[in-house]
Amino acid sequence: MKTIQPNKHEIHFRLASCPEYSQAGFSGIASLGIALLLLLNSYDGSGAVWKPAVLAACAAYLVFGLLQLAVRFLIKRDLLRSGELRRATRRLGYVLLLSLLTTNIFVGTAAFQLIKRKKSAAYTLAFYTLLTTLFVFVVSALNVFKPYVANTFLQGMALLIVAAVLQLAALLLVARYAEDKILPKWMWIVAIALLATAATGNLFALFLGLLLIAKLRDKEQMSDSKLHHAVERLSRSSTSMLGLFFICFLLTIAVCSYLTFDYGMAIENNYGAILQSPSLAYPLGTDNFGRDLFSRIVFGARISLFVGFLSTLIPVVVGGILGAISGYFGRQTDNVIMRALDILYAIPGILLAIAIIAAFGANTMNLILALSVGAIPAYARTMRANVMLVSTLEYVQAARAFGSGDLLILFKHIIPNSISPMIVKSTLTIGSAVISTSSLSFLGLGVEPHIPEWGNILKVGSAYLESHSFTAIYPGLAIIALVLSFNFLGDGLRDALDPKLE
Repeated sequence: MKTIQPNKHEIHFRLASCPEYSQAGFSGIASLGIALLLLLNSYDGSGAVWKPAVLAACAAYLVFGLLQLAVRFLIKRDLLRSGELRRATRRLGYVLLLSLLTTNIFVGTAAFQLIKRKKSAAYTLAFYTLLTTLFVFVVSALNVFKPYVANTFLQGMALLIVAAVLQLAALLLVARYAEDKILPKWMWIVAIALLATAATGNLFALFLGLLLIAKLRDKEQMSDSKLHHAVERLSRSSTSMLGLFFICFLLTIAVCSYLTFDYGMAIENNYGAILQSPSLAYPLGTDNFGRDLFSRIVFGARISLFVGFLSTLIPVVVGGILGAISGYFGRQTDNVIMRALDILYAIPGILLAIAIIAAFGANTMNLILALSVGAIPAYARTMRANVMLVSTLEYVQAARAFGSGDLLILFKHIIPNSISPMIVKSTLTIGSAVISTSSLSFLGLGVEPHIPEWGNILKVGSAYLESHSFTAIYPGLAIIALVLSFNFLGDGLRDALDPKLE
């Protein structure tokens, strides 16, 4: 029997509609890129020696990167021949899962995408829940090579082990029952256990627990809700989930560091370990005062996330309320509010922040206030435009016809249907808040100099770029990774919440 060969348009459609194919290409290229960077850093020019640990990591990333590209070729062959992946090709995902032992998150997530044919949002969240806890456990375990550990280190590691066991059980159960329309009643126990593990800061566990509770309560209605469709679309975006993974990882390790990291390693001077190169005892080296960069960057994540979230939440609430009132009532109210915000908008945000900090002093709360005030006009304009659009829709007119008051219409009917663009904008601008926080701290106008914050760490390391470049490279990479993660998440949320995709 003669086989009908697909045409060019059909080939393009098959490849473009297969998430496993695109994810395999992205993860393979990313792994090879990291392998190249590790190779370039594996040679110590000052001592003319090779670093065995870095070379081993380079080889691991290279091997799994090449394996991933080989699997990508097999995926393409299967799609062109039959239009779907063979079971043998999907089983190769179990081999690629071994890449997680080398902390290769790119190939590991691609392997997860490959193994299961039908992947629900709950299953995806369960996987990332467990992966986040495992990565935090591994990173926290590096403290055992330090001269001393925190007094609560064993308790913290035990807590992470218990959380990982519960999350592994949840992953297996979700993989078994997630596709059922009606979940067993005892899944309430799983949902509550996941919410308990969310106390470690694991946002994936929180989202998964809430998703299971919503499905248990609403049953069939849950699958038809807009929120369910948005979560499903977001979970299918590999770059968005990777961005959310890094954010969740930083938040989890920032919370768990209260138990597993010793704050003294980050702030106390150790003149016997000044400017040490990266080693097992000091994974990222030490600065000019002998302070552990690894611990300082972990504790600095607290400041960056706290300031970034709070300096975005305040203008979202204040600007959202002002924009909603302005867009709904219009006329004189609109004119007064928007002209006042125009004056504030005319002042450059960074200049306004510098002026506020210079007037009230450099500390964390003043920094949050300085970053928040300058962002209010942008959020107010966004909400005003959304409210003006939603106010003309039929259900708002019907609410007026039934005699509903202005405040009830505004807060019950208009704002809930205008909030999606604000959520997307907030995730995209948290990255800007992180950059502004680090920039002001670098200039000495942010948090106090003695507090381990990424901008402060970068400022100290910038003086040693020629001799000990790692003191500036690592905090710089942390800032870049966090900002990129928020941007990836914002792009995914924009697509997931787009009403045109309903």
